[in-house]
Amino acid sequence: MAIKLHHLRVGRSVFTAFLMEELGVPYELEIYERNEMGRAPPELKKAHPLGKSPVIEIDGSVLSESGAIAMVLTERYAGDGPLAPPIDGAARAEWMQWLHYPEGSGFLPLFLKLLLSREQEPKPMLISMFAEGEVQLHLGYLEKRFEGRDYVLGDHFTIPDVGVGYVANMAKRLGLLGGYPKLAAYAERITSREAFQRAAEKTGG
Repeated sequence: MAIKLHHLRVGRSVFTAFLMEELGVPYELEIYERNEMGRAPPELKKAHPLGKSPVIEIDGSVLSESGAIAMVLTERYAGDGPLAPPIDGAARAEWMQWLHYPEGSGFLPLFLKLLLSREQEPKPMLISMFAEGEVQLHLGYLEKRFEGRDYVLGDHFTIPDVGVGYVANMAKRLGLLGGYPKLAAYAERITSREAFQRAAEKTGG
């Protein structure tokens, strides 16, 4: 039975589709459109009480949270191939850290920037100053991470690149990567992958 992905356009669940394309997992799509406020429609709450995306239906269960979805799908479908998590303790710990970084730390500053971009002037000063500082902190952190490496864990694409790629792509869409050439090149590498292109075409972004 195919996995069902509940996808809210335009949002992070395109990266869940990207993950499944990389893993070669068959899936079905249920696509939802945002309302005039940019929020999910009430129909999405039929899939999950929070009415947020991504949500997948798998083996009769409903699973939310991008990191949990990525972990479950990787353990089930990656086998012992190149996308499987490392077994070694230190390498596995680093893999897990970067798997959870996007939603644990990386997403909120960019989300605040997104909300502020929709506010009229004058922007709320306290939130603007906080968001600006946090965005610079995280983008600088990621820029340094890509010194001498093409992907977040080295020279090869791994599952944590799905979430980190989402953060990089969101920063790109917000026009924030002008001073971060390595991160901009990384965002381009991620969105140029064939699996991402297939996911974007199927989901409509």
